Amino acid sequence: MPPVDEETASLREELGKLVEKLRIKQEAVRDDTSLGTPGQKPGKASTKKLLKGHINKVTCCHFSGDSRHAVSGSLDGKLIVWDCWTGNKIQVIPLRSAWVMTAVFSHSGSFVACGGMDNMLTIYDLNNRDGNGMAKMVREITGYEGFLSSARFPDDDTVVTGSGDMKIMQYQVETGQKLLDLQGHNGDVAALSLNPKDQNTFVTGSVDRTARLWDLRKPGCVQTFWGHGADVNSVSVHPSGLTFVTCSEDKTVRLWDIRGDQEICQYKPPTPNSSFTSVGVSLSGRLLLASSDDSSIHMWDVTGTHVGNLTGHDNRITQIAVAPAGFAIASSSWDNTVRVWGL
Repeated sequence: MPPVDEETASLREELGKLVEKLRIKQEAVRDDTSLGTPGQKPGKASTKKLLKGHINKVTCCHFSGDSRHAVSGSLDGKLIVWDCWTGNKIQVIPLRSAWVMTAVFSHSGSFVACGGMDNMLTIYDLNNRDGNGMAKMVREITGYEGFLSSARFPDDDTVVTGSGDMKIMQYQVETGQKLLDLQGHNGDVAALSLNPKDQNTFVTGSVDRTARLWDLRKPGCVQTFWGHGADVNSVSVHPSGLTFVTCSEDKTVRLWDIRGDQEICQYKPPTPNSSFTSVGVSLSGRLLLASSDDSSIHMWDVTGTHVGNLTGHDNRITQIAVAPAGFAIASSSWDNTVRVWGL
């Protein structure tokens, strides 16, 4: 690295002091620093289904709105739609590019969207088949200047994406028309989570070490949350819609208050070298979940107590998804499998 000149060093020092002043002011207006007493330790969760079918690392997974079906994407160049109750494959969709980073169901279960290093969003209609009997591709959306890291359907008509070109974009599914192009992050967008109470609002995480709140009805970023010391890998909005959880390369999981505009609590694993890849929140809002490169899913009570691990994968866990009905978690891993856990 080039040497840091005196002016840059001085500015960094000044910025550090301003950050500390902001922290002190935030602490001063917090009305209560307690999150209550820990609840009862949850019962032992176990693997209900081990979904095998991919022949390479599984990079992503997501539940449909019915909490029965899930989609997974893998570096073998396939999307697989699963019936998580029976463990059967419903559909196998071959992709043009194997470098898939995100695969997501629409809430209705009619559409699946995916993308990755091909800098493209591809949408499939699961209710219609093409000439080869595969799910019909209804739209290929190009124009990204970086990889596609995350996508979510607010409804069956539109899809919101985050990408490596630092942009948040919204597209019409039927026409492929770009509806919004939101800018604000200063680095690759790594994750996106919709607010379950208001599908117009969502939170993103980025390698610029911030999480940001957006509203599709307003231009630009609504709120910025800073505090992580490294890339923000994943975000998940709490079922209440009032808080959200992030995990970062700084090896912490953090809970943030949207109304209070600040961090509420930090969660760390018992093993200091565990790095987190994805986060989720139980339907009750009481349990926070974080997958790790130590091949396990860590669980905390929201008050900060570590309450256990879900173990079974043989390699790094890439993503977790909580079923909308709350009774299951899906996890994808570099061990080529997807596991469905009962809560």
